[in-house]
Amino acid sequence: MTNPSKKSPGRPRSGQSHQAMLQATLELLAEVGFEAMSIEAIAARAGVGKTTIYRRYSGKAELVADAIESIREEIVIPDTGSLWGDLDTLIQNAAQISLNPLGRQTVAMIISSASSSAEFAQIYWTKYLQPRREAFAVVLERAKARQEVQPDLDPELVFHTMSGIMLYAMIFQPTSESWESYVRRSLDLILMRL
Repeated sequence: MTNPSKKSPGRPRSGQSHQAMLQATLELLAEVGFEAMSIEAIAARAGVGKTTIYRRYSGKAELVADAIESIREEIVIPDTGSLWGDLDTLIQNAAQISLNPLGRQTVAMIISSASSSAEFAQIYWTKYLQPRREAFAVVLERAKARQEVQPDLDPELVFHTMSGIMLYAMIFQPTSESWESYVRRSLDLILMRL
């Protein structure tokens, strides 16, 4: 005779299954990339049926966007009272997130997936980069108000340049100085020219 209060093992409940889907998506994204991953593989890894995924998401792109959103840290706009104080805070935050084995693996996966899939690149831009670009623009607008930079400085161009420098230095690590010092020195050069 079975005990009615004892549940038999089975598929995870709704909240658990949703978390399992997001985790499986992130793992497969890191392992095989956006193009090679499938809803079937995500469902199998998460221990849910494909229909469970399709009840929540219209397809892989929407699920990946939600998975990226689930790990996105809160964007904090520094306000130290000076441009370089704010930039140093942003650089330190980026170093904490990216300069560790998981951070490096994540960056490599993002570059690989975005290079091979315009759909993934758009998702990543919308969910991750765009909010950071907007926060960075606030930092530069404050600097303009304090007359620390030229009034016609293009925040988007500076953000893209800074992002490129950060990624380059992450892959080809500077040997004569820390990553943070290299990024700061590069930004100093850029901001002096603008």
